[in-house]
Amino acid sequence: MELDLLNAQGQASGKVSAPDELLGRDYNESLVHQLVTAYRANARQGTRSQKTRATVAHTTKKPWNQKGTGRARAGMTSSPIWRGGGRAFPNQPWENFTQKVNKKMYRAGMASIFSQLAREGRLVVVETIAVDAPKTKMLADKFKSMGLESVMYIAAEVSDNLYLASRNLPNVLVTETRYVDPMSLIFYKKILVTQEALDQLKEMFA
Repeated sequence: MELDLLNAQGQASGKVSAPDELLGRDYNESLVHQLVTAYRANARQGTRSQKTRATVAHTTKKPWNQKGTGRARAGMTSSPIWRGGGRAFPNQPWENFTQKVNKKMYRAGMASIFSQLAREGRLVVVETIAVDAPKTKMLADKFKSMGLESVMYIAAEVSDNLYLASRNLPNVLVTETRYVDPMSLIFYKKILVTQEALDQLKEMFA
């Protein structure tokens, strides 16, 4: 398979051959869905918490006598069936939301995503992108001149200037190959990858 090659100005300068092992797979929607679901679940933090009947602020006094009132017997107002009572099965901070994905499944799913990006023309090879100073405006103007609004740039190694310049751009993600994730690949409209990074991606996911 061949991908478009862009120079630093965003102009097409030719074609480059890309590995079919990485970009020649069929799109497996169910597997990609499982990858994205697991990625989002593993990023969850157990920060929500609800009170049990033991921790809710209620008196332990019996509301009324056990017999003779005609009403159902009740022990205390913190019961889960009472309004304002504790939860029967509350959410707790130590909940574990992680989902396991096998290595072969992960590699196959990522290769499926890259293959679909290549077929849609959203994946292109770029020579290099660099800025002289860690200035957000410089990088924003560079991508604007290239006609890119939503872009993910993948490189084998990202310089400090480029990383700092990209942090405050909401529709730009600059990352190294080891930090590539399925959510970002699907979210951004254009994926720019260097030739060196493409070789590394082949080793990782092919």
